[in-house]
Amino acid sequence: MSEFKYRPLKDRVLVEAHKAEEKTASGIIIPDSAQEKPQKGTVIAIGEGKKDEPMSLKVGDVVIYGKYGGTEINIEGKDYLIMREDDILLVE
Repeated sequence: MSEFKYRPLKDRVLVEAHKAEEKTASGIIIPDSAQEKPQKGTVIAIGEGKKDEPMSLKVGDVVIYGKYGGTEINIEGKDYLIMREDDILLVE
């Protein structure tokens, strides 16, 4: 993975969301308007953590976060989510 030139502050994490499911398990194609917002992504960059709480995540971790977690941002034409480490529910 190439070095990302942006670094989140404190306990924030930059996540690249995975693509939404385009097909059901039975093969039915889901139109864009009916696709659910993905809740899974890959950690691209992490902050240094809070004063007494170091970050437990690392770059490259695949995480699951809340449905409405994070703030969508666009950096150099690519969409990301930035959120606090507390918004992350699970690490795969």
